[in-house]
Amino acid sequence: MIINPTPISIIGAGPTGALLAILLQRHGMRVNLYEKRPDPRKDLENSGRSVNLALADRGLHALIQAGVLAEISPALMPMRGRLIHHLDGTTILQPYGQKPDEIIHSVSRLRLNQILVEVAARQPGIEIYFEHSLEDADFRMGIAQVRALGQKRIIDVRMQPLLATDGAGSTLRKQLIRQKLIDAHEIELDHGYKELSIPAGTSGEHLLTPDVLHIWPRGSHMLIALPNTDGSFTATLFLPKNGAASFASLNAATIDRFFADTFPDVRALMPNCVREFSEHAVGFLGSVYANPWHYQSMAAMIGDAAHAIVPFHGQGMNCCFEDCVEFNSCVRRNNTWEAVFLEFESIRKPNTDAIATMALENYLEMREHVAHAKFQLQQSLALELEKRYPQNFIPRYSMVMFHHEIPYSVALNRGLIQSKLLAKLTLNANSLAEVDFAEAGREINSQLPPLALAL
Repeated sequence: MIINPTPISIIGAGPTGALLAILLQRHGMRVNLYEKRPDPRKDLENSGRSVNLALADRGLHALIQAGVLAEISPALMPMRGRLIHHLDGTTILQPYGQKPDEIIHSVSRLRLNQILVEVAARQPGIEIYFEHSLEDADFRMGIAQVRALGQKRIIDVRMQPLLATDGAGSTLRKQLIRQKLIDAHEIELDHGYKELSIPAGTSGEHLLTPDVLHIWPRGSHMLIALPNTDGSFTATLFLPKNGAASFASLNAATIDRFFADTFPDVRALMPNCVREFSEHAVGFLGSVYANPWHYQSMAAMIGDAAHAIVPFHGQGMNCCFEDCVEFNSCVRRNNTWEAVFLEFESIRKPNTDAIATMALENYLEMREHVAHAKFQLQQSLALELEKRYPQNFIPRYSMVMFHHEIPYSVALNRGLIQSKLLAKLTLNANSLAEVDFAEAGREINSQLPPLALAL
């Protein structure tokens, strides 16, 4: 294990940076944590995004490892499945899993960040510097320049090492690219999003079913809503950037009619949607790929800074938290920072590439496939096969969301086999009663070895 006589520097005190600092401090390491925004516990207007996140098993496992889940639990809202809202007003519940603990949790990013920052601030050896922004990096000298915004001065920070958890727009990544020390690129979707809201009722009650993720799938676009502990919902509208129904075609004069026609069962519950649509910027949706994730023993990127993904599998935060746990394990196993960085990337990159692929695929599923009868049959069949062959067949969604012990890359590879099998078994079937389960058993035994052997 590394013995670091000088403080480690982390750029970015969002959920990933704060969690990483807590984990590294448990090794007795000192950590200086720099964040360009104000303290999220004090300045709510300038403390960053207030969107909701989906916390699943991988993220829960990381919070348990850091010993902070008990403090975060009161901020969590359980969601047991997707409630699909059809255009005619009918709904259908698609459970996420079939075991009592196979649920995911809605959590406010701001509240989560506040709690993690508070826990980090209490730890001896962690110093947090808010309103401190990474400006530049001199990799020849191993020194980063951090601007103290309130004091209008530059601080030299030695990279011993410098860890970047500053998100998809990472300043460190940009510096590494500018100096041609890494290759990196962003793949932007032709879709964007806007955050909207569904207020609580007059008595503070939820006006929609509170323990589900609500989805209004409409083919090329969709609306989703996640519950909050105060009775409200955080809604997100995903639209193409251009086209007939797009952010380019809608404005304050047309958005009300668009909502009334497209999401009629929820329009009356969103009294602020026209104002929010007009005021809120279109959010970026895309994936980030970098190679490598580090430079020598000086600096490394962790989380979205290295591998941001689109949000459609609810795994962005979970993947970043899993990064923190794996990085922490690499610190225990190695004696130099470069060895830590090399092992961390070799373990994580195949898995982050896999979840990036699955997240993109899940967008098409959420906005279109979930409404199709054949998709719903295949989902029901997948759960039935899991009951009959629990060692061999776990639905891909469940592998990703409820099994932190299964790497993303394994979930992707087995999921491809399972998808083909489900399509074959339902080709001429319209119900579970018409599925040939004898054939299913033969195919599973020949193509899907027990997961214990595959890991």
